[in-house]
Amino acid sequence: MKKYYLPIAFSLILVVGLLLGRKLEKITNSNSGFYNQNKLSSVLNYIDRRYVDTVNNNTLEEAAIPAMLKQLDPHSVYIPAKELERVNEPLKGNFDGIGILFNMQKDTVIVISTVTGGPSERIGIMPGDRIVIVNDTIIAGVNMSNSDIIGKLKGQRGTKVNVGIERKNCDHILFFDIVRDKIPLYSVDVSYMINDEIGYIKISRFASTTYKEFLEAVEKLKQKSVKKIVIDLRGNSGGFMNAATNIADQFLEQGKLIVYTQGKSSSRNDIYSTSRGLCKDLDVAILIDEWSASASEILAGAIQDNDRGIIVGRRSFGKGLVQEQSQLSDGSAIRLTIARYYTPTGRCIQKSYKNGVDSYYKDLNDRFENGEFTEADSIHFVDSLKFVTPKGNVVYGGGGIMPDIFVSIDTSGYSKYLAEISNKGLIYKYAFVYVDNNRDELKNLDNYRVINKYLEENNVFNDFVNFADSNGVSKNIKGFDKSKELIKTQLKAYIARNIIDNKGFYPIIKDIDKTLKKCISELQ
Repeated sequence: MKKYYLPIAFSLILVVGLLLGRKLEKITNSNSGFYNQNKLSSVLNYIDRRYVDTVNNNTLEEAAIPAMLKQLDPHSVYIPAKELERVNEPLKGNFDGIGILFNMQKDTVIVISTVTGGPSERIGIMPGDRIVIVNDTIIAGVNMSNSDIIGKLKGQRGTKVNVGIERKNCDHILFFDIVRDKIPLYSVDVSYMINDEIGYIKISRFASTTYKEFLEAVEKLKQKSVKKIVIDLRGNSGGFMNAATNIADQFLEQGKLIVYTQGKSSSRNDIYSTSRGLCKDLDVAILIDEWSASASEILAGAIQDNDRGIIVGRRSFGKGLVQEQSQLSDGSAIRLTIARYYTPTGRCIQKSYKNGVDSYYKDLNDRFENGEFTEADSIHFVDSLKFVTPKGNVVYGGGGIMPDIFVSIDTSGYSKYLAEISNKGLIYKYAFVYVDNNRDELKNLDNYRVINKYLEENNVFNDFVNFADSNGVSKNIKGFDKSKELIKTQLKAYIARNIIDNKGFYPIIKDIDKTLKKCISELQ
């Protein structure tokens, strides 16, 4: 979540203003009427009437509100009106637009794929098309930012946008009128069968549509006789709590506590499982890491505290606060922390924020430097925050969810050669260029196994080494040998993603996913 920090100048204004306010409140009604106003309003009014220059009160308010919220906790934030739609969009599950996934290459918008059934696909926009004109405005070769381009393509449902397209083997620009429509934003990235028994579901966030997407994914896996399921919550920073509790409900017997919330002005609210458990007959494992937070931790905590499945990976972020969003009259909004949530054993996994916001987010860097990402023994919990599950397993509060099975970061294949390639983004760039140059040959490859085989047979890896060399990263024999399998697998996975999206990427990248491989081993 983006943070809005108070500029130093406004901080000084606020502090001085508040100090003045203490005195101004003592002034009688005959001198400006401050007596019946609150301190902040008094200061704003005083500045407005008496300051040497003309002041925009809205500017002062925009600075003061984040400053106040910053004194509370790291997750109570102010969202200006101009940012609200963008901030809320990932959680709504859809947005209004033309329905394309694009990339910027050499200052040109290139369509990677069109949303199935979306407005661009319906009128014939194709992967590989270059969008060069939008509503008579040239957008190619003019250094236009991604946000500006998106702003021109997005718009209210039902409105029309005219785009000019350059297409290979076509000697003139093609013009299309696209009627914008609702475009789905999926939070379940992929679901597939890892083997004959184990299914895999990747959830990137908890949005308004996540629960529905999850049920559809489970039904698809059940049709393939799934017996065990892996839910990947790594990198999932949270979202709507009810999406997480509804998914947890599918794995638990009726009457099990999933989570409860409580705050100063919010009485305790217990959420229990119902009788609808679609997944009660499935073994379950949940993958987490240091970026798994909030709703991810609610789901992982419910499974762990009810002894329902195994948690695999590294300690989660540690966010145990519940926010309520309230919209203000000018279209801005406040997300205010109104309660803490507690896992079924009674633990709050919120980590400390007593040293301020900067220290709070620096905690992950401190964990890394302390060796926590490589050694489980470097993690120390306070005994006073010890809790016990119904089957006698010890769990801890106060700092995220500690997995049942710890898996360190895999550094075995890393080298300076790989680091240079990664820092320049060459694997991703090559994957895009390769697909863009070979669309006719690749367009009929419809599953990851076929793509994997094709890329092996066409020696893509050797071609990439030459590509890296031409982009300033010379082949280093020692680093090359150490990182060869990592680079090759990533290449194939990103190329597959550019052909068939995530259903190509995840089944290939699993071959170098140490945490997932450990999880599969435990389930088997």
